[in-house]
Amino acid sequence: MNGSSSGRGRRIVLWRHGQTAWNLERRFQGSTDIELTEAGVGQARRAARLLASLKPDAIVASDLRRAAATAAELSAVSGLTVAHDASLRETYAGAWQGLTHQEIVERFGEQYAAWKRGEPVRRGGGELETEVADRAAPVVLEHAEKLPENGTLVVVSHGGTIRTTIGRLLDLEAHHWEGLGGLSNCCWSVLGEGARGWRLLEHNAGTLPEPVLGDDD
Repeated sequence: MNGSSSGRGRRIVLWRHGQTAWNLERRFQGSTDIELTEAGVGQARRAARLLASLKPDAIVASDLRRAAATAAELSAVSGLTVAHDASLRETYAGAWQGLTHQEIVERFGEQYAAWKRGEPVRRGGGELETEVADRAAPVVLEHAEKLPENGTLVVVSHGGTIRTTIGRLLDLEAHHWEGLGGLSNCCWSVLGEGARGWRLLEHNAGTLPEPVLGDDD
Protein backbone atom coordinates (compact mmCIF):
# COMPACT_ATOMS: atom_id res chain seq x y z
CA MET A 1 0.00 0.00 0.00
CA ASN A 2 2.59 2.47 -1.18
CA GLY A 3 4.63 1.82 1.96
CA SER A 4 2.97 4.69 3.81
CA SER A 5 1.89 4.37 7.40
CA SER A 6 -1.03 6.77 7.04
CA GLY A 7 -3.48 4.01 6.17
CA ARG A 8 -2.55 1.53 8.87
CA GLY A 9 -5.47 0.03 10.65
CA ARG A 10 -7.60 -0.37 7.53
CA ARG A 11 -9.61 -3.56 7.26
CA ILE A 12 -11.01 -5.50 4.32
CA VAL A 13 -13.97 -7.79 5.01
CA LEU A 14 -14.43 -10.35 2.23
CA TRP A 15 -18.01 -11.63 2.45
CA ARG A 16 -19.33 -14.56 0.48
CA HIS A 17 -22.89 -14.44 -0.90
CA GLY A 18 -25.80 -16.34 0.62
CA GLN A 19 -27.14 -19.73 -0.36
CA THR A 20 -28.39 -20.52 -3.88
CA ALA A 21 -30.26 -23.53 -5.23
CA TRP A 22 -27.11 -24.58 -7.11
CA ASN A 23 -25.14 -24.50 -3.85
CA LEU A 24 -27.60 -26.98 -2.37
CA GLU A 25 -27.32 -29.20 -5.45
CA ARG A 26 -23.51 -28.93 -5.34
CA ARG A 27 -23.75 -27.62 -8.88
CA PHE A 28 -20.78 -25.54 -10.10
CA GLN A 29 -21.96 -21.96 -10.60
CA GLY A 30 -18.89 -20.09 -11.78
CA SER A 31 -20.02 -16.97 -13.61
CA THR A 32 -23.58 -18.28 -14.14
CA ASP A 33 -25.99 -15.72 -12.68
CA ILE A 34 -27.94 -17.64 -10.04
CA GLU A 35 -30.27 -15.98 -7.52
CA LEU A 36 -30.33 -16.45 -3.75
CA THR A 37 -32.80 -18.86 -2.23
CA GLU A 38 -35.22 -17.56 0.40
CA ALA A 39 -32.87 -19.08 2.99
CA GLY A 40 -29.97 -17.27 1.31
CA VAL A 41 -31.73 -13.93 1.70
CA GLY A 42 -32.27 -14.74 5.37
CA GLN A 43 -28.58 -15.56 5.77
CA ALA A 44 -27.63 -12.26 4.16
CA ARG A 45 -30.01 -10.34 6.41
CA ARG A 46 -28.61 -11.98 9.54
CA ALA A 47 -24.99 -11.47 8.52
CA ALA A 48 -25.66 -7.88 7.45
CA ARG A 49 -26.75 -6.97 10.97
CA LEU A 50 -23.48 -8.36 12.32
CA LEU A 51 -21.32 -6.67 9.68
CA ALA A 52 -23.10 -3.34 10.14
CA SER A 53 -21.75 -3.31 13.70
CA LEU A 54 -18.26 -2.99 12.19
CA LYS A 55 -19.38 0.41 10.86
CA PRO A 56 -18.10 -0.13 7.32
CA ASP A 57 -17.08 2.87 5.25
CA ALA A 58 -17.68 1.35 1.81
CA ILE A 59 -19.18 -1.68 0.06
CA VAL A 60 -18.12 -3.10 -3.31
CA ALA A 61 -19.74 -6.20 -4.77
CA SER A 62 -19.76 -8.56 -7.71
CA ASP A 63 -22.54 -7.68 -10.13
CA LEU A 64 -23.88 -11.25 -10.21
CA ARG A 65 -27.32 -11.38 -8.59
CA ARG A 66 -26.38 -13.64 -5.68
CA ALA A 67 -23.66 -11.22 -4.56
CA ALA A 68 -25.57 -8.03 -5.39
CA ALA A 69 -28.60 -9.19 -3.39
CA THR A 70 -26.37 -10.10 -0.44
CA ALA A 71 -24.72 -6.68 -0.57
CA ALA A 72 -28.14 -5.00 -0.74
CA GLU A 73 -28.96 -6.31 2.73
CA LEU A 74 -25.90 -4.59 4.19
CA SER A 75 -26.69 -1.45 2.23
CA ALA A 76 -30.19 -1.42 3.76
CA VAL A 77 -28.92 -1.48 7.35
CA SER A 78 -25.80 0.66 6.87
CA GLY A 79 -27.13 3.29 4.48
CA LEU A 80 -24.08 2.85 2.23
CA THR A 81 -24.35 2.72 -1.55
CA VAL A 82 -22.97 -0.44 -3.15
CA ALA A 83 -20.43 -0.16 -5.97
CA HIS A 84 -20.71 -3.12 -8.37
CA ASP A 85 -17.78 -4.48 -10.33
CA ALA A 86 -17.77 -7.41 -12.77
CA SER A 87 -14.12 -8.06 -11.88
CA LEU A 88 -15.35 -9.54 -8.59
CA ARG A 89 -17.35 -12.29 -10.31
CA GLU A 90 -16.71 -15.94 -9.58
CA THR A 91 -14.17 -17.89 -11.65
CA TYR A 92 -15.37 -18.63 -15.18
CA ALA A 93 -15.12 -22.40 -15.51
CA GLY A 94 -16.41 -23.15 -19.00
CA ALA A 95 -17.65 -26.73 -19.37
CA TRP A 96 -17.75 -27.26 -15.59
CA GLN A 97 -20.49 -24.68 -15.08
CA GLY A 98 -23.87 -26.21 -14.38
CA LEU A 99 -22.41 -29.64 -13.55
CA THR A 100 -22.71 -31.21 -10.12
CA HIS A 101 -19.61 -32.04 -8.11
CA GLN A 102 -20.08 -35.73 -8.93
CA GLU A 103 -20.42 -35.02 -12.66
CA ILE A 104 -17.22 -32.97 -12.64
CA VAL A 105 -15.30 -35.75 -10.88
CA GLU A 106 -16.67 -38.32 -13.35
CA ARG A 107 -16.11 -36.32 -16.55
CA PHE A 108 -13.04 -34.27 -15.65
CA GLY A 109 -11.37 -36.49 -13.04
CA GLU A 110 -7.77 -35.80 -14.06
CA GLN A 111 -8.39 -32.06 -14.33
CA TYR A 112 -10.13 -31.98 -10.95
CA ALA A 113 -7.33 -33.96 -9.30
CA ALA A 114 -4.67 -31.66 -10.77
CA TRP A 115 -6.55 -28.61 -9.49
CA LYS A 116 -6.80 -30.07 -6.00
CA ARG A 117 -3.04 -30.73 -6.08
CA GLY A 118 -2.54 -27.00 -6.60
CA GLU A 119 -1.53 -27.15 -10.23
CA PRO A 120 -2.55 -24.29 -12.55
CA VAL A 121 -5.66 -25.67 -14.25
CA ARG A 122 -8.15 -24.07 -16.63
CA ARG A 123 -11.17 -25.83 -15.16
CA GLY A 124 -13.57 -26.57 -17.99
CA GLY A 125 -11.39 -24.47 -20.28
CA GLY A 126 -12.01 -21.38 -18.16
CA GLU A 127 -9.87 -19.02 -16.06
CA LEU A 128 -6.78 -19.87 -14.08
CA GLU A 129 -7.04 -18.98 -10.39
CA THR A 130 -4.14 -16.55 -10.87
CA GLU A 131 -6.15 -14.80 -13.59
CA VAL A 132 -9.06 -14.41 -11.20
CA ALA A 133 -6.69 -12.83 -8.68
CA ASP A 134 -5.29 -10.62 -11.46
CA ARG A 135 -8.73 -9.09 -12.06
CA ALA A 136 -10.20 -9.11 -8.55
CA ALA A 137 -7.33 -8.14 -6.21
CA PRO A 138 -6.60 -4.78 -7.90
CA VAL A 139 -10.28 -3.79 -7.55
CA VAL A 140 -10.22 -4.62 -3.85
CA LEU A 141 -6.99 -2.65 -3.35
CA GLU A 142 -8.34 0.30 -5.35
CA HIS A 143 -11.33 0.58 -3.02
CA ALA A 144 -9.19 -0.04 0.07
CA GLU A 145 -6.91 2.85 -0.93
CA LYS A 146 -9.89 5.21 -0.63
CA LEU A 147 -10.62 4.25 2.97
CA PRO A 148 -9.97 6.68 5.79
CA GLU A 149 -7.46 5.71 8.44
CA ASN A 150 -8.81 2.72 10.40
CA GLY A 151 -11.57 2.43 7.80
CA THR A 152 -13.37 -0.78 6.79
CA LEU A 153 -14.23 -1.99 3.29
CA VAL A 154 -16.74 -4.80 2.75
CA VAL A 155 -16.22 -6.80 -0.46
CA VAL A 156 -19.17 -9.03 -1.41
CA SER A 157 -18.03 -11.77 -3.75
CA HIS A 158 -17.77 -15.53 -4.28
CA GLY A 159 -15.89 -18.37 -2.59
CA GLY A 160 -13.27 -18.97 -5.27
CA THR A 161 -12.69 -15.30 -5.99
CA ILE A 162 -12.34 -14.50 -2.30
CA ARG A 163 -9.85 -17.34 -1.83
CA THR A 164 -7.66 -16.17 -4.70
CA THR A 165 -7.88 -12.53 -3.61
CA ILE A 166 -6.83 -13.36 -0.05
CA GLY A 167 -3.96 -15.46 -1.40
CA ARG A 168 -2.78 -12.61 -3.59
CA LEU A 169 -3.09 -9.93 -0.90
CA LEU A 170 -1.16 -12.11 1.57
CA ASP A 171 1.51 -12.58 -1.12
CA LEU A 172 1.19 -16.37 -0.92
CA GLU A 173 2.37 -18.46 -3.86
CA ALA A 174 -0.61 -19.71 -5.88
CA HIS A 175 -0.09 -23.39 -5.05
CA HIS A 176 -0.59 -22.51 -1.37
CA TRP A 177 -4.00 -20.89 -1.89
CA GLU A 178 -5.75 -24.23 -1.37
CA GLY A 179 -4.53 -23.98 2.23
CA LEU A 180 -7.24 -21.36 2.77
CA GLY A 181 -10.40 -23.31 3.58
CA GLY A 182 -13.61 -22.55 1.72
CA LEU A 183 -16.10 -20.02 3.03
CA SER A 184 -19.58 -21.14 4.04
CA ASN A 185 -22.49 -19.19 2.56
CA CYS A 186 -22.66 -15.66 3.95
CA CYS A 187 -19.51 -16.03 6.03
CA TRP A 188 -16.57 -13.69 5.76
CA SER A 189 -12.84 -13.25 6.26
CA VAL A 190 -11.07 -10.16 7.54
CA LEU A 191 -7.74 -8.76 6.41
CA GLY A 192 -6.02 -6.07 8.45
CA GLU A 193 -3.26 -3.75 7.35
CA GLY A 194 -0.03 -4.07 9.27
CA ALA A 195 3.50 -2.76 9.00
CA ARG A 196 4.45 -5.34 6.35
CA GLY A 197 1.22 -5.48 4.40
CA TRP A 198 -2.07 -7.32 4.76
CA ARG A 199 -2.61 -10.01 7.40
CA LEU A 200 -5.42 -12.54 7.80
CA LEU A 201 -7.18 -11.67 11.06
CA GLU A 202 -10.28 -13.86 10.75
CA HIS A 203 -11.27 -16.61 8.32
CA ASN A 204 -14.75 -18.06 7.69
CA ALA A 205 -16.18 -15.95 10.50
CA GLY A 206 -19.89 -16.07 11.23
CA THR A 207 -19.92 -19.77 10.41
CA LEU A 208 -23.32 -21.41 10.65
CA PRO A 209 -23.52 -25.12 11.48
CA GLU A 210 -23.63 -25.99 7.77
CA PRO A 211 -21.06 -27.42 5.35
CA VAL A 212 -19.27 -25.34 2.74
CA LEU A 213 -21.30 -25.59 -0.47
CA GLY A 214 -19.44 -23.89 -3.25
CA ASP A 215 -17.29 -23.83 -6.35
CA ASP A 216 -14.02 -23.82 -4.44
CA ASP A 217 -14.25 -27.32 -2.96
